[in-house]
Amino acid sequence: MGIFDGKKREKPSDEVISSQIEDQIEESVDSPEEYVVTTREIDEVTSPVDNEGYEPTQLKKYADKKPVTHAIGQTKVIAVLNQKGGVGKSTTSINLAAALGAMNKQVLLVDLDPQGNSSSGLGIDKGLVESCIYNVLLDDVPLQDVIIPDVCEGLDVAPATINLAGAEVELVSEMARENRLKDAVGQMRGKYDYIFIDCPPSLGLLTVNALVAADKLLIPIQCEFYALEGVTKLLDSMKRVKTRLNPSLEISGVLLTMYDNRTTLSKQVVDEVKSYFGRTVFNTLIPRTVKLSEAPSYGMPITEYDPRGKGAISYIELAKEVISRG
Repeated sequence: MGIFDGKKREKPSDEVISSQIEDQIEESVDSPEEYVVTTREIDEVTSPVDNEGYEPTQLKKYADKKPVTHAIGQTKVIAVLNQKGGVGKSTTSINLAAALGAMNKQVLLVDLDPQGNSSSGLGIDKGLVESCIYNVLLDDVPLQDVIIPDVCEGLDVAPATINLAGAEVELVSEMARENRLKDAVGQMRGKYDYIFIDCPPSLGLLTVNALVAADKLLIPIQCEFYALEGVTKLLDSMKRVKTRLNPSLEISGVLLTMYDNRTTLSKQVVDEVKSYFGRTVFNTLIPRTVKLSEAPSYGMPITEYDPRGKGAISYIELAKEVISRG
């Protein structure tokens, strides 16, 4: 069985996970009444179905999910975007969404990247997915019909498959091509607290769709050489979309990822990015850790895979910042 086939692997024992969750709550939650860090029920986490991945008859449907209603204006749609690959975009999409879900928020993650890393990173076997975000964009399938609910605590996913790879070419001939995702996401406003869009590492039509659909943009930047390369072009694209298609689009924040406090380079990049973006930069730094790299191959967010680790704590802190920024 391959390591990147979307299957969930063996996990720590029930006792270890339970102990880690309790310690995590004690160590990192300032006010238990404000939010509580949880993972899925322990029996569900360690079930044979999860360890072996999703089976065709076990792919859940959104229609089976108990409806939750919010005021439409309360739903925040956030596009996670950087035109460079390898900056922690999908890692952030998965783990920030899961952290908010663990805080009793209702969250939808839309995988708009043809690579489908957010889907496989949450244990979804893309080979078993019958309809995905491609069908929403090109076949007018309602977004709710492709959503897989309760992938983890509080988190639903609209998956991507390899079919999405040809979507940009096909969208060129579509009417209102820039608004396809906006129209689909609009149907789900009021049903979630947050909707995250994991964008492809490019500035094509899929990304334009995400920018038109989103309220805010979250930009992950890795703490490495050439960190700001291409960011100017990204901001120019955002400004054009804001001017012509989505006047309400704002930057939620700039997130520094892959931070290594042992290196001078990481510290220099932090200073450079803060100098460039100012208060837009999140205070939370996402560290470079082995556990964050391992978690996707187990089909789990870091809050389940290593709830006591630095990676989980950092994404919990980031989730708090996202909530505080509204």
